Amino acid sequence: MMRWLVSILVNAVILIVVSGYFDSFYLSGIGAALGASFILSVLNVLVKPFLILLTLPVTVVTLGLFLFVINAVTLMITEGLMGDAFNIDGFSTAILAAVVISLLHLMIQKAIIEPLQKNK
Repeated sequence: MMRWLVSILVNAVILIVVSGYFDSFYLSGIGAALGASFILSVLNVLVKPFLILLTLPVTVVTLGLFLFVINAVTLMITEGLMGDAFNIDGFSTAILAAVVISLLHLMIQKAIIEPLQKNK
């Protein structure tokens, strides 16, 4: 439970960072970032596995790069559920945001979270 809450907070911070860099990626505030992060985590648990299974041949052929498209789809679903508090201007922005979010999440995982877990 604690790991999930930390993940939601980390994703919220990442969403805020991405919205600060891209004008076409809008969050209305910290509450919207937390809400979007929560919805995104639920979608990643419930919807993403089915999308990966359905698109497995394409994902294999593209050597996993199609996973960015799946992440962009989950971002667009999150945007649709959030209403005006979260807005992405187009699918190309969603793909770019998915790539940046994945890279930021990887850097935070390797630089902060894993070293903290090793020290326990």
